[in-house]
This record gives sequence, structure tokens and C-alpha cells, in this order.
Amino acid sequence: MSQYLKEIEALSSVVGANKTWHDINPESAVRMRLQNRFNTHLDIAKYNAKIMREDMAAYDADTSKYTQSLGCWHGFIGQQKMISIKKHFGNTKGRYLYLSGWMVAALRSEFGPLPDQSMHEKTVVADLIRELYTFLKQADAWELNHLFRDLDDAKAAGDEAKQKELINKIDNFETHVVPIIADIDAGFGNPEATYLLAKKLIEAGACCIQIENQVSDEKQCGHQDGKVTVPHADFLAKINAVRYAFLELGVDDGVIVARTDSLGAGLTQKIAMTSEPGDLGDKYNSFLDGEEIASAEDINNGDVVIKQGGKLVRPKRLASGLFEFKKGTGVDRVVLDCVTSLQNGADLLWIETEKPHVGQIAEMVNRIREEVPDAKLVYNNSPSFNWTLNFRQQVFDAWEQEGKDVSSYDRAKLMSQEYDDTELGKLADEWTQDFQRKASAEAGIFHHLITLPTYHTAALSTDNLAKGYFGDEGMLAYVAGVQRKEIREGIATVKHQDMAGSNIGDDHKEYFSGEAALKAGGKDNTMNQFG
Repeated sequence: MSQYLKEIEALSSVVGANKTWHDINPESAVRMRLQNRFNTHLDIAKYNAKIMREDMAAYDADTSKYTQSLGCWHGFIGQQKMISIKKHFGNTKGRYLYLSGWMVAALRSEFGPLPDQSMHEKTVVADLIRELYTFLKQADAWELNHLFRDLDDAKAAGDEAKQKELINKIDNFETHVVPIIADIDAGFGNPEATYLLAKKLIEAGACCIQIENQVSDEKQCGHQDGKVTVPHADFLAKINAVRYAFLELGVDDGVIVARTDSLGAGLTQKIAMTSEPGDLGDKYNSFLDGEEIASAEDINNGDVVIKQGGKLVRPKRLASGLFEFKKGTGVDRVVLDCVTSLQNGADLLWIETEKPHVGQIAEMVNRIREEVPDAKLVYNNSPSFNWTLNFRQQVFDAWEQEGKDVSSYDRAKLMSQEYDDTELGKLADEWTQDFQRKASAEAGIFHHLITLPTYHTAALSTDNLAKGYFGDEGMLAYVAGVQRKEIREGIATVKHQDMAGSNIGDDHKEYFSGEAALKAGGKDNTMNQFG
């Protein structure tokens, strides 16, 4: 007997034992249970942490098993993404959601659009996680509702083969609820503040939290200048805070992504504490730029002096009070950051780079793996990169190194449309298409994400519609550019009433009131025009 039928049988006993429950249909109650698989969002966090751990182990065994996500700034966007994935690929395996702090700041703050500097209300992050999972749960209910209705039609037609097929689909239904990698920025304050916020994110459903080593009140977007890092001890305290939050809430296998911005950060807020040469604080301070001091007489009022490599050194200090790192130490600092994080509780790494270059990423990862062999990355396939220009220049440089004639190309102007159909342009597109597979095979990238894609797609699609609708095309801009494509490409939102839950509501009314139910989905519902 199928699981669906077993649950109906079990609930029939419960309902039958209560004589006043004569109007309750056990099958309807079972359907409602299946449509609400997760009773709390903490259940979601526990469920998805297990999935992420399994996916990480699968990647360790086979690098072609990397995972992917797109950043989503609204529950509806996340929902439609997962519906599309199930429609096109049949399952959600290895496909997550990403929650970007940048998009929270730019799109979800009550202050209005803000730069990515942790100025938005920190509660908005947890609110968005909760919203995303609310919409994903509704997608489950929506898809199952269609299966239940089809099953009722098959029963009415006496089609036993179709009934068996549909019950099998119900038994093997795959949820739209997938892991979210949630950006907690630099922790929004001290470790206690980080712990408190992490709890809120986990209670909202997050099984994976990404935290970065910037100074919380100086936080900058990873692709902008002016980034300031903290000593390792400060960062590790926040990693510990997140881990305690996971353990307190019973998500024992919660995942922590430690992000380092050291490649592009040339400043630190403070000098690290150190007890002896070669300890972690001493290693951090060894990267500070400064000038050697011959004697105490060379020390001026207000100077800060440290011992560096056995010598007295006056670190370079800006008017802001920040200290400068030595030029060219970014890669070494990244490696130390990553090794230290992995050896102190982090599960995955995030290295913020200035370009998508497999060789550059692999160079750092290979050094990290000398000390932590199974080190894995979450990598930002960022819209801040000019992907077209970057890969065309990479092809240009490779050809030039090989001695191939590149005189017909202007390296500085390779973004130009005139190069789209050239040999170089086509090869660059092939390299772009292959980037994720190659980077996962050669540079230890377990998870590829695009932080802000739906920010850009919303702007692009809105621009296209506005241009036509308010121009000469008028209503045709919507009909040809949106609705006709929805119909022909099988986009569920063409029946927007159904997508918003109208049919689910109608079925519930029938469960509750029987033939007395007043339904919205009758013959006069214009949604029927779409078949």
C-alpha cells in the first residue's frame, strides 16, 4: 500500500473514534498535512542542514557534483525560481537560494534603498528568510493541490491506472523547500549581537549562515573600496557565536561560511593581541606596513609601536586611526584567514575576488589545501564583474602568450559588440559557459551563486515592458512580451489567481462546508480562458 493510502487509513481510525467528527474527511485532512510538510521554520533549518552536509560529501567524492543558487530578494521570486527548476529539471537537487545582504539593503529596508554597508535593520534579514520559506511552502501546497485535483478527476472517471500514477507522484513528491545561504554581513555588532541575530535567522529557517571578517561598523560591499578587516580572534569569536546559536536550537549540523575580504582590504581597525612570536596575533601583525625604529628617541607623541620580526616598527596609521597592510600581502592574508577559519569551526570558505579567474582562485585554494585538504568554497559569480570583458581579455592574454596574432583586437575595447561574432568572442563565451564546472574541478568551489541576478532581471524586464507599453506597442507589449510567452512556455503565473492560492482556498471551503461552499473557481472565472 502506498504511503498516501496508509496515512488515510491511519487517520480514518482517529476520525472514526470521535463520533462528533462525522463531517471530517480523513483524506482531506491527510492532503492538508502533506501540503504543510514543515510545522515550523526551525524544522526547515534541520531538514536542509542535512541536505547541505550530504551535498558537501558528494562534492568531496566528485567535483562535478557542485551546487548552485541565485540571489532572491522576495519570497515570490524565490518561489518562481524553484518552480521553474522543478519544471525544467525534474528535481531540486543541488539547487539552493541565496539571500544577499546587498539586496536586503537595496530593496528591503524601511529606510529605502541603501548601500551595502550594514545600515539596514538587521531584523529584515530574518524576515526575508521567513518570507522565502513561506512562499516555498505555498509552492508545495499549490503543486500538490493540482495532483489532488487530478486524482479526484481520475477517480470520477474510474481510471485506476491514472490513480495509481498520481498516488505514486504524491508519495514521491519533492519539496520546493531548499537550503538558503543567508548573509549575516559582519555580524551586526559584537559577538553577542551576532549570536542573537544568528538565532533569528535559524529560527526563520536558515541552515547556512555566511559571515565576513570586516569590521561591523565599517562594513563595505566586497566589490567596493575602503574595506577594513578584524584580527582573527575577533572573527573567530563570531564564528563561535553562530555555532552556539545552531547548537542551542538543535541544528547540530548547521553550516557556517567564513568569508574573507582580505584580498581587497588594505586596512585594519586594530592591532591584534599577541603573546609570543609566531602566534596568530603576531602573524596578523606581521602584515602591517610601517617603518623600523632604531631607538626610543625616534618614537613621537601618539605613536603606536609593535615588535615585528624581532624589530621595533611604527605601523602606518591613517588620520582615521586605521592601520595599513603592506602592499601585495592580500593573497597571503587570505590564505591565513581561510586556514584559521576552517581550523576553528567554519565549514566552507568565501573568498571575495576582483575578477572571475580560475587560476587566481586555484592558487589560493591549493595553498589552503596544503593545511586543510578538504577545503571548499562558496563563490560569488558576481554581477559586479564585467564577465564579457573579463573573459575576452583572458582569451586575448592566453592567445598573446601562445604567440597567436591578436593585432585585430583592441584589448581595452573588447566589450564592443563588433567582437561578438569573432573567434575570440565565441571562445570567451565558451569559457564563460564552462567557468563553474572548471572552477569546481580545479579551484575547490562547492557552491556557485550569483548574488544579485533577480535585481537585474527585474530591472531589465521592467524596462522592456515600459518601453513598449508606454510607446507605440501599447497593449501588445504586454500581450506579446509577457502573457503570450507565459502561455507558450508553461509559466504557472499566467493563472495568477491559482498561483496565489485561489484553488487551494476553494478546496478548503469544500472540506469545511461541503456543497454549501461558495467557490471562486466556477465557470465565470476568467482564469478558465487559459485552459
